[in-house]
Amino acid sequence: MNGLIIIPIVVVLLTFQQVLDGRVVKTQGHKGPIIDEYSEGGQPKESWAYVPVRPKAQMFYWLYYTTHDKGYLERPLIMWLQGGPGGSSTGFGNFMEMGPYDVELKPRNTTWVQLASLLFVDNPVGTGFSYVEKGGSFTTNINEITSDLLQLVKAFIKNHSNFQKVPFYIFSESYGGKMTAAFSAVLAKAIKNGELNMNFQGFAMGDSWISPIDSVLSWGPYLKATSIISQNGLDAISKGAKECQKFVEEGKFSQATNAWSNLEDIVVNVGSDVSFYNIMKFGEGEQSEKLKNLSPLEKLYHRHVGMMGGDNLDELMNGQVRKKLKIIPDGVTWGGQAEEVFVKQSKDFMKNVTNIVNDLINDGKLKVIIYSGQLDLICDVLGTEAWFSRLDVSKQFKLIEKKAYPCGSLEPVCYFGSQYKNVDFYWMLNAGHMVPQDNGRGAYDMVNRIIG
Repeated sequence: MNGLIIIPIVVVLLTFQQVLDGRVVKTQGHKGPIIDEYSEGGQPKESWAYVPVRPKAQMFYWLYYTTHDKGYLERPLIMWLQGGPGGSSTGFGNFMEMGPYDVELKPRNTTWVQLASLLFVDNPVGTGFSYVEKGGSFTTNINEITSDLLQLVKAFIKNHSNFQKVPFYIFSESYGGKMTAAFSAVLAKAIKNGELNMNFQGFAMGDSWISPIDSVLSWGPYLKATSIISQNGLDAISKGAKECQKFVEEGKFSQATNAWSNLEDIVVNVGSDVSFYNIMKFGEGEQSEKLKNLSPLEKLYHRHVGMMGGDNLDELMNGQVRKKLKIIPDGVTWGGQAEEVFVKQSKDFMKNVTNIVNDLINDGKLKVIIYSGQLDLICDVLGTEAWFSRLDVSKQFKLIEKKAYPCGSLEPVCYFGSQYKNVDFYWMLNAGHMVPQDNGRGAYDMVNRIIG
């Protein structure tokens, strides 16, 4: 039995590390080298580097070239932005959702690398392997995040100029959707002004924190409709949600953040410790004694960023991956600055970006995609539909019927979708907050449909 277990693991690890022609490219403007690695056996070519987006602020990216038969010049490039803020794209998105390997370094059947090149970015600075040096500063709002991302993309395109004409998309999840909407507006403007040359085609917001108060107000009705809470539970959640709404309307966003955290305590208590990321899961530790003694902001961090680590992923990123990458400074730990990233953004949490989404849709030049897992609570479908209903396009969109999409012959209905002009909306079945993790086949098929 031991031989049967050990042998395949050893083979997988060798494949992950194996390099036919490794080379280090010294590039002006980067702190440290860009490292390109070539792998055999149909595995993707990789490239990674640090970019100094500001003095004493280093952002890390990791690129996988697509394994599609047509080659990377004929297929799109997708940037993936994780949520949190403070969740690592190069860690969680890469190894837990759509990268070429899972956390056990086994090949993933539904990796998006088969469809497009993937650019994972540890954003904001301080997330994952990105870091802020002593005396440097973390970002405090969405505008500062987009400024850093623009510097990252400019450096990336300068040093990977072959991607200038490749169709470029941004896909995201959770708070990453809020960042993506704001960054898409900044990037489109920079391209229009001639600051960089890119073929920007569109952006996708998955289970995204676009209008936080709409999400918060929908929790009670959603949990009641799915039989998880009683009428008393609904009344308690609605009361807490209205308190949060009051602070938002008064522009008291720090108080609104605390009210949001307090409301989550109510949801956990009346909802049998239901998971905020998949309502089919319960008892995942939200009510632990340790969490009860934390401040409202600390509770939010542990519920929404701390869970994007875990022993297996932490061990992988700070062990084998770190050794493979070669350029991670000695004083930098993967995820070591994540809590600081989260706390520094706290005054911006409850602000919405629906006006940005609305303007980009009306501009008509970019494809705008919204997708939502039916089992998600934190950014549930009801909340997403609520803010979407206030967009200018919603009047015409209501006239479009949903279409059912299969995922092979065994899944006649895998997700639903509607399209109108430059807007796509997808309802992903059997999926919570992390759609690619829960419904990998559906996410793969949806991405393939979007990018053509």
